[in-house]
Amino acid sequence: MTPNELSLQLAGLRPRLLRFARLQLRDDGAAEDAVQEALLAAVENARNFEGASAAATWVFAILKNKLIDEFRRRGRTPVVAADDEVALEILLEEQFDARGHWREPPPAWSDPAASLEQTRFWEVFEACISGLAERPARVFGMRELLGMETEEICKELGISASNCWVLLHRARLGLRDCLSRRWFGEN
Repeated sequence: MTPNELSLQLAGLRPRLLRFARLQLRDDGAAEDAVQEALLAAVENARNFEGASAAATWVFAILKNKLIDEFRRRGRTPVVAADDEVALEILLEEQFDARGHWREPPPAWSDPAASLEQTRFWEVFEACISGLAERPARVFGMRELLGMETEEICKELGISASNCWVLLHRARLGLRDCLSRRWFGEN
């Protein structure tokens, strides 16, 4: 791939990279910086790109590493939950009976795999994740989009493992509800 071809592809990717970084960092300035660093790293290392994956996949991987670096750079202000175990128990009691069965099972989605192939789905997903509270959205993004381990997330955010699971649970419930309403047309 020539430098000009790479530059054109990177320019086209920039809006998607920026949206992804904003979702993760919830800070326009930090997102812009992370994207600029990722693009610069891509340009500087263009010779090393072997084309084994799509250029977009390669640049998103660079951005992912930049976002993780940003999380590490940020101050580590511990968040102290009143009682993480109690919060988790309340969430579980609201959804499951004493035997562990759903009180009200979530509706089945028609064809989730086909949805992943549609650009519009990802626009709705982005809107749904943006609508989550900041802490659950950040933990969900770190875990599911950046692939960080629970222990690493807890260390970076200064939270307990049980608080991390509560936040993940809240994020997943919020995403499921939003996607059910806005994409799968349920409720």
